[in-house]
Amino acid sequence: MKVINIKEKLSQFDDFWNPRIAGRLNGQLVKLAKFKGEFIWHKHDHEDEMFLVITGEMKMEFENRTQIVNPGEFIIVPKGTMHKPCSDDVCEIMLFEPKTTLNTGDQKNHLTRENLSEI
Repeated sequence: MKVINIKEKLSQFDDFWNPRIAGRLNGQLVKLAKFKGEFIWHKHDHEDEMFLVITGEMKMEFENRTQIVNPGEFIIVPKGTMHKPCSDDVCEIMLFEPKTTLNTGDQKNHLTRENLSEI
């Protein structure tokens, strides 16, 4: 058992859309990431995702609306839901998702990260 300092872990990297594993629990991964700009439209057929905003503002785009998520707030994207995270400025995120979750879901491209680093 150890205490994880989120700010210290986030200070270890500066790239965007490249989640790192900060912890594991019950088949779930706790991931940290930095977002800036637009990601891609995608969905996860078998996994829900939880995005907790640490700093900045995240826009979660859905097919019929956009939801703003501020620091200290989180949003759960149900499996099968098309979505696209975006952020105008740097946004630091903590994600809770099953270890089987691929960051680009049903899409594979240059943003796909299959082997995540642990920090």
